[in-house]
Amino acid sequence: MKKEVVAMLLAGGQGSRLYALTSHVAKPAVPFGGKYRIIDFPLSNCVNSGIDTVGVLTQYRPLELNSYIGSGQPWDLDRSDGGVHILPPYMREGDQGTWYKGTANAIYQNIGFLDLYDPEYVIILSGDHIYKMDYTDMLDLHKKSGAACTISVLEVTLEEATRFGIMNVDENDQVYEFEEKPKQPKSNLASMGIYVFTWSKLRRYLIEDEANPDSSNDFGKNIIPAMLGAGEKLMAYRFHGYWKDVGTINSLWDANMDMLAPNSESGINLYDTSWPIYARTPVRPPHVTGPNAQISHSLVTGGCRVDGSVENSVLFHSVTVEEGADVQYSILMPGTVVKKGAVVAYAIVAEGAVIEAEATVGAPPSDDPDWGIAVVAGGINVGEKAVVKPSAMVRKNVKGGEQV
Repeated sequence: MKKEVVAMLLAGGQGSRLYALTSHVAKPAVPFGGKYRIIDFPLSNCVNSGIDTVGVLTQYRPLELNSYIGSGQPWDLDRSDGGVHILPPYMREGDQGTWYKGTANAIYQNIGFLDLYDPEYVIILSGDHIYKMDYTDMLDLHKKSGAACTISVLEVTLEEATRFGIMNVDENDQVYEFEEKPKQPKSNLASMGIYVFTWSKLRRYLIEDEANPDSSNDFGKNIIPAMLGAGEKLMAYRFHGYWKDVGTINSLWDANMDMLAPNSESGINLYDTSWPIYARTPVRPPHVTGPNAQISHSLVTGGCRVDGSVENSVLFHSVTVEEGADVQYSILMPGTVVKKGAVVAYAIVAEGAVIEAEATVGAPPSDDPDWGIAVVAGGINVGEKAVVKPSAMVRKNVKGGEQV
């Protein structure tokens, strides 16, 4: 069962900054781009990169994510030798068991799983990023350099660099210093949270880190600095392409809107047949547009019924937009209903929500410093003529005529 490389996909995040959208699902299971979920992107990257053994580490509200992944068939990961494995926290003999305390601890708790495959290399991935990457290029750099760890980095502006872990490198891209969210960054190479480790090295550092009661058990805060301090060779792999951490409402909305950009450089190209993004897609009939429908610059998925106006928006499957309804710059997740005369603008409406007749959700950008994307949680009813203001985060039903 020995494998050269095993991918470990960290997918247990609560996604607290997505607020209402993750009240019932883990962040990697949040719908994205009309027919996908966020986790489809790293899973598809693995398959397209020739990696056939993936451990998915779940924790927060795992039921829907586990059900969605299932046997791994949509990603060609339903294999007897390798394949996809769901890895929740578990109770060990003589132990009460613990939740995953940090990214490094999550891998530590699954040393037994990795030892089954005895890989030469382990790739650590995050379940909440939208991007396409050929991991074999990064792995080749790791092998050729003889590094203990290779870290994928992205060039950002110096202003943005204060929000990331920053890698300072020499002329050969060997890392000599790591700074976590520096106030005055020395470089603009931001860590993407994607790592290739030589497993024999990582295994030892995980065990040493776990023995330290003061550790946060985190790769960026503990494992990487410990390796640097011990003189291990760390390399930076420069990634060039679209990448978005969709951990906030604004970044999730931005990434969906990026898909509507007129050229693939502004967003992720979903029509590239050489690097397809696979998903578990429900079977729905073709979408239907009524005689009065007006649709422009939008993604409309199977099962939708559109009789109103849709502009610059992303409609997931089974969405209904009734005659006279107006949807602008918004994301309508599966099963959303927007009734006659309602207006939804600059908003994210989660699965199964109903916007009743003549209600208003969100508004176009304004000079108001409190303006932002409006969000309606899954299954919520916004009553007739109710108003959901910009930046509102609606988690309970809104009565007719009410303002929130």
